[in-house]
Amino acid sequence: MEQFRLPKIPLPELKLPEAIQDVLQEAEQKLAHRPKLLQLFKNCFPNTLETTTKLMDDGTTFVITGDIPAMWLRDSVEQVIHYVPFAKDDADLQRIIGGLIKRHISSIQIDPYANAFNETDNDWHWNTTDETDMSPWVWERKFELDSICFSMRLAHEYWKETERTDIFDSGFKSAMRRIAELWKTEQRHFERSPYRFTRDNGIPTDSLRNDGLGMPVNYTGMIWSGFRPSDDACDFHYNIPANMFAVVTLRQMREIAEWVFRDMAFVKELKKLEEDVDHGIQLYGIYQHPEFGPVYAYETDGFGNYCLMDDAGTPGLMSITYLGYTDADNPIYQNTRRFALSKQNPFYYEGKAAKGIGSPHTPPDYIWHMALSMQGLTATDNEEKLAMIAMLEATDADTGYMHEGFHADDPAVFTRKWFAWSNSLFSQLVYKAMKDGLL
Repeated sequence: MEQFRLPKIPLPELKLPEAIQDVLQEAEQKLAHRPKLLQLFKNCFPNTLETTTKLMDDGTTFVITGDIPAMWLRDSVEQVIHYVPFAKDDADLQRIIGGLIKRHISSIQIDPYANAFNETDNDWHWNTTDETDMSPWVWERKFELDSICFSMRLAHEYWKETERTDIFDSGFKSAMRRIAELWKTEQRHFERSPYRFTRDNGIPTDSLRNDGLGMPVNYTGMIWSGFRPSDDACDFHYNIPANMFAVVTLRQMREIAEWVFRDMAFVKELKKLEEDVDHGIQLYGIYQHPEFGPVYAYETDGFGNYCLMDDAGTPGLMSITYLGYTDADNPIYQNTRRFALSKQNPFYYEGKAAKGIGSPHTPPDYIWHMALSMQGLTATDNEEKLAMIAMLEATDADTGYMHEGFHADDPAVFTRKWFAWSNSLFSQLVYKAMKDGLL
């Protein structure tokens, strides 16, 4: 047996917190004139809580990704991030989100290189042919730089929204130190890293070349990543949007280290690491495009080779304003966004039903709902935001939910009918447009 998938595991029914019920009631009023959009929102906004969330006896929270019975660090954060603004006065939401943060911290302590974890130490794995240092707690051990960035993102946003500091115990500080040491190690991957990963399943993007070490890189100050947010292997192992996310994360960790733990020596250490990574991005991560001018590359190796593309997953180049690395008026970001939404991006597709960004993770001509949602969230023009909402509304194949990828000519042909992250990101966009008076 190679790939290990389980059928849907029924989770205990979770009563929706009052704050979430209030949002649904608000939508009933404000979206009454758009009955299909209202139904989509009512389905998608609570989807994570209704189908993927389990409260554990140890006070933590386990959130599966949807149709796979494991918890991805990245996915689980983005599955709940749209609930954080409602957590300040809702004890049930605090239990759910605070519990998920604690679960993430314990997972990072188990293995900071892993991207997805099991509910128990049951020794279940995505693939039984993986050659890497596996733990029975780990579902998959693809090192993706963005994974633990998301863990810190959730903790920081939860803290700023609720002002609660109970999540910041000694284990949290220990995890932050482990993250910093990991990233310093992976700045010099070939000299210092113990990480290797190969998978014997015949899919090249599931393995790292060069006996699991990955292709050669030059020192840049940036942090090496084995895999992209799509779980596909990097072509060149400095993924620019992931390193941008790491810069944001280091700023957030500095704030926690200073104002919660009062550890100024650690603040200084994090600041230096942040400056090194950001310097590498600015020095090695910008490509002079003949049509669009200076743009951020998707990946580089530090030797002058570049991967020019954007992927539907987060972090991608379009999402760097969403994650807080730069502002929308940054001219290089504006150039990059125009590139990503053009046919110069090899994963931008146009069809009879839609146009938008897909991914090498899915077949050609498949557009991702997440990419459309992110395009709407990062748009500065209201017409573009509304156009994305209309396109999302029109391409659900009358299922009432968002999917992973769908064919640009026929939305009825799609991948992953149960993909909670996509539902959550769509909900963010619709709720923001609703609060801004656009709907």
